[in-house]
Amino acid sequence: MPSITPFLWFDTDLVEPITFYTSIFPDASSPDLRRTVDDGPIFAATIELCGQHLMLLNGGPIHAGFTESISLFVSVESQEEIDDLWERLTVRGGEPGRCGWLKDRYGLSWQIVPTVLGTLLGSSDRIRAQQATDAMMQMGKLDTAALQAAYDR
Repeated sequence: MPSITPFLWFDTDLVEPITFYTSIFPDASSPDLRRTVDDGPIFAATIELCGQHLMLLNGGPIHAGFTESISLFVSVESQEEIDDLWERLTVRGGEPGRCGWLKDRYGLSWQIVPTVLGTLLGSSDRIRAQQATDAMMQMGKLDTAALQAAYDR
């Protein structure tokens, strides 16, 4: 069976991004590191975050840079998880965004989304779902209590 793995192009030695990403997510690993020469910079790597493999390439500046057209979606259960990931991913140069989106220090976009959001926005009660949607549209980091309160009014 074929598999699909996101491939991320960086313009830097991969030691720092690998260390950054694997320090944020539990059970992260970097099983495959390739160097151009022994003990030289890491040229390519495969890392695993929450069961998802990502391929990283130190490809130089020609195609480096990320846009919001690609993001990594992280589904979490609690506000504490949202707060923790938001803080860790925006530290030292990351940027908060709107509606649960942020950019990390490398410019990679992430969506940090509580699982309850799908229930609220997908409700058959379209008025309540719209109230939750309207509340979400006003947020940067998502606030599960505020989303639920908007849904319940």
